[in-house]
Amino acid sequence: MAKITAAEVNKLRKTTGAGMMDCKNALVEADGDFEKAIEILRKKGQKVAAKRADRESAEGAAIAKVNAENSTGVIISLNCETDFVAKNDSFVTLANDLADLALGFDSKDAFLAASFNGMTVAEKLTEQTGVIGEKIEIGGFEKLSAPFVGSYIHAGNKIATLVGLSAAVDGAATAAKDVAMQAAAMNPVALNEEGVDQSVIDKEIEIAKDQLRQEGKPEAMLENIAKGKLKRFFKDNTLVNQAFIKDSKQSVAQYVKSVDSNLEVTGFQRVALG
Repeated sequence: MAKITAAEVNKLRKTTGAGMMDCKNALVEADGDFEKAIEILRKKGQKVAAKRADRESAEGAAIAKVNAENSTGVIISLNCETDFVAKNDSFVTLANDLADLALGFDSKDAFLAASFNGMTVAEKLTEQTGVIGEKIEIGGFEKLSAPFVGSYIHAGNKIATLVGLSAAVDGAATAAKDVAMQAAAMNPVALNEEGVDQSVIDKEIEIAKDQLRQEGKPEAMLENIAKGKLKRFFKDNTLVNQAFIKDSKQSVAQYVKSVDSNLEVTGFQRVALG
């Protein structure tokens, strides 16, 4: 049997993130073969992942990243089962490292298949499931490109947002962050009226009609009154029409135009845990 040194155990721990005893046991089982020990730890992760596949992973870290040119951004959420794990520094570091990598991919599937420290992202998640003992997975994956992209991560990494602007004008960074904070706080259903799904519109009209019937309004008046209520729904629930949280006297669209008269919000993405 090969003699296992503390240096070898520490090297395996740094490579995999597994605990000291898990690393030592894997090296003993592998008779000192480093690569075989890594494979043993991966298989342990696969077993734990299989056992916890039906667990809910509603905790974690939502991370937004933007490239150096501020032209593309990505949000991922690295999900786990408990808030205790979500707050762990090594877990948050892993989430940030994965988000940096995700900037280079346009889909969640391509990202999961990407190489990360000698294995795929999917394999890394399985490995970490074994290391941590909780279900670890990528929940949200959202990408956004625009002439200028800004981001915001809410305290505790529970919500992350991206906002696209129509031009990289002076003040764009502040405006994009302000609007990204708005999207995080107010959770709009769409950018503007045109972006609201027709099924949502139909549902809102029916809800308004039912309320009006209960108030005793004549059936012939319901359609027009309901459409008026729909305008209020758009004002409250579409990003550019919402009252700006830092100055409720103006809408988000008006705030952005106060930065530059030609500036517009072109899109947003939002990922929230839970």
